[in-house]
Amino acid sequence: MAVTGAALALAALTGCGGGSDGDTDEAGGGSAPTRPAAPAALTEAQLTALALADGERAGELTASEYALDGPLGDAYTAAPAVCQPFVSLAGDVSDHAPAAQVQRKAEKPGELLGVTVDITLRSYAGDGAAEVMASLDRAGRACADGFTEERAVARATYAKAEPARLPSFAGEADEAKAYRFTVLDVKGKLKLYEYLTVLRSGSTTLAFRAEILGTKDIGGVPDDVTAAQWRKFRAGRA
Repeated sequence: MAVTGAALALAALTGCGGGSDGDTDEAGGGSAPTRPAAPAALTEAQLTALALADGERAGELTASEYALDGPLGDAYTAAPAVCQPFVSLAGDVSDHAPAAQVQRKAEKPGELLGVTVDITLRSYAGDGAAEVMASLDRAGRACADGFTEERAVARATYAKAEPARLPSFAGEADEAKAYRFTVLDVKGKLKLYEYLTVLRSGSTTLAFRAEILGTKDIGGVPDDVTAAQWRKFRAGRA
């Protein structure tokens, strides 16, 4: 995983030697170095303004709000626990509870068996967003050969977790991760495919989870959806 900006800043500070460059303690006549403040967590109202609005188009898909709680909430956990970021990052089951979150879904109206993309914007206090990306990196290494998703009344077997294609604009984010999951049906015979892309910008993560009912491999989170949400987020933060 790429080293975060906070980690680089900390390394630069702790690696300084003594001398006359000002990085001395007060007893030596200088001032002690200070660690750059972490970006403030956005509020739910701020995230709402940055999220795709109800009825907003993203290519052939249309965004909408969830009538109830969004997907992959506190009823979803993973075994082993290191794989949890691949299942749900909800505060009740994750080590990294967000300060605020907003969820949307994007789908083609009237197409019951089409692609659905779950979109979640989360803001974190301190270095929480960077820690989320680090936990995804650990899951990517530890869970490549599969894991189990524990649900409220069922269990799903993930046979494989592997890196997937990143969006073309991923370099604009502070960090970006993308994964392809091979999921077995309840009988363990059919293979289903899901995709997860997570971007970090400062103290905020933008997560996209794409799936389709059936065995078709859609090849990744639709670019139109990630691009539309990223453009709106960046424009609102500019």
